Amino acid sequence: MRPVHAAAAVLTILAMGAAIAAGGRAVLQDENGRVAARAQAGIAAQSQVPATSANPRPKAASPEAHSRAIDPEVVAPPQLQPQELERVEPRAPLSELALAGPPKPPKTKMPDDWSGTKLFQPVASAAGVIEAKGYSVAISGVDIVRQDETCADGGKSWTCGTRARTAFRAFLRGRAVVCTVPPEGGRDLITAECRVGNQDVGQWLIENGWARAAKGGPYVEAGEKAHMARKGIFGPAPSLSGLPPAPAPFATTAPPTQPILEPSATATPPTDSSARPPTDQPAPSE
Repeated sequence: MRPVHAAAAVLTILAMGAAIAAGGRAVLQDENGRVAARAQAGIAAQSQVPATSANPRPKAASPEAHSRAIDPEVVAPPQLQPQELERVEPRAPLSELALAGPPKPPKTKMPDDWSGTKLFQPVASAAGVIEAKGYSVAISGVDIVRQDETCADGGKSWTCGTRARTAFRAFLRGRAVVCTVPPEGGRDLITAECRVGNQDVGQWLIENGWARAAKGGPYVEAGEKAHMARKGIFGPAPSLSGLPPAPAPFATTAPPTQPILEPSATATPPTDSSARPPTDQPAPSE
């Protein structure tokens, strides 16, 4: 009986294996059919969708979130009554640096016994202007009389500016002038008081009428006296009667020009039979 049972068991196992293999093939074929159907459905759907559908659609901008609610009915700040406003003084600066301005140029410190700068060999460029030692000083309280200025006298004009400058130069005579200018000179015109010894230069110019007193200056009264006395530029033109008469102009005549070679020079020079060659030279060879 044992061989019969063994053969029956083997046949049962083979039958079960064949049934399992057949069931697996059926399941695989069914799954492959579903996948193929899905693929065909996808291809058909893609053929019907337009080409522009591949582009991403723009997203709608989301409204900005406000930090607080705004009343749309209020378009301006509320009006306040004048009684509600109060003027308040500004606050004090945080430090002293806030009050600092631009740096100021250093001031030249004068010695305690300083009474002026001595200018040697001064030259008067105009009546009231002195140039010396790199300085150009205008006498204070005086209106400068320019060199090209003219004055009228009885309907005639005369060069009072040149005459005033000449008189000022004669007063200076190259003497040293002391002016209240800084120890170091510059190119700019400086207005200062000057004196020669104990004589005030501005006072001398105004009293003698060789300059006009500036309005509001210290020489106004002296200028009025010089104007009433007709001194200097306020007076008549200088008389030229004592001067020798000017020489009469004469015309210079050029000597007649002569040609370089005169006609007579082109003629044949006279022959002299007695002319002989120098004895110290050898005779020409034949």
